[in-house]
Amino acid sequence: MSPIQAVAVTAAGVVAGGVNTIVGSGSLLTFPTLLAVGYSPVVANVSNTVGICGGTISGTFGYRRELRGQRRRALGFGSASLLGAIVGVVLLLRLPGSVFASVVPVLILLACALIAAQPWIARRLAGVRTQHLGIAGYVGIFLTGVYGGYFGAAQGVILMALLGLVMDDDLQRLNALKNVLAGIVNVVAAVLFIALTHVAWTAALLILAGSLVGGRIGAHYGRRIPPQVLRWTIVVVGTAVGLIMLLT
Repeated sequence: MSPIQAVAVTAAGVVAGGVNTIVGSGSLLTFPTLLAVGYSPVVANVSNTVGICGGTISGTFGYRRELRGQRRRALGFGSASLLGAIVGVVLLLRLPGSVFASVVPVLILLACALIAAQPWIARRLAGVRTQHLGIAGYVGIFLTGVYGGYFGAAQGVILMALLGLVMDDDLQRLNALKNVLAGIVNVVAAVLFIALTHVAWTAALLILAGSLVGGRIGAHYGRRIPPQVLRWTIVVVGTAVGLIMLLT
């Protein structure tokens, strides 16, 4: 990797770390960058996952204030994320990439529609028994963990849609919980990738360094964004990501 390429990969890591903390879908910046500098798709995906987990950890730490009082949520949903991540890694290592990749754009666009409609849906579901929503939430978090373990780009968008549907809470607090769940998926997937397959360590470490910085920047500025602005930022970014993946 040339010095210019190293700078490009690190810069992509910084931006992706911030985007993941605020919205999700930062891997749509780092993954294509790794492809552009010459890595194969599988190696790029694995190395990106190892590197980007630094940003999720950094972003989670930056949002620790919004995590107060959410320990039970984090532990409960976190267990579903952990199991899903393991399944996703197994799928990545065992199945052709085309099997899951064809479904990804549809999932992202559906998630964006859910985020846009979340206030209306929440009002309509106000009288529904919470345990039903809780069961649906655990299943959804598990499936998102599967997706995140397999590829991971925009899992934050899907998580925000799910959390907004199953819980009535401030969007910033949900964003903090989203960072925890995405971080669990990324870290579990990274550990398994390191143990089971080849990692391009130069690329992974550059993204790790950049995403650590970007995660802190995202956490610092993300909580200043009004809830409605954050909601529609997620919708716009997520829709763009879904359409790009659908058309490429």
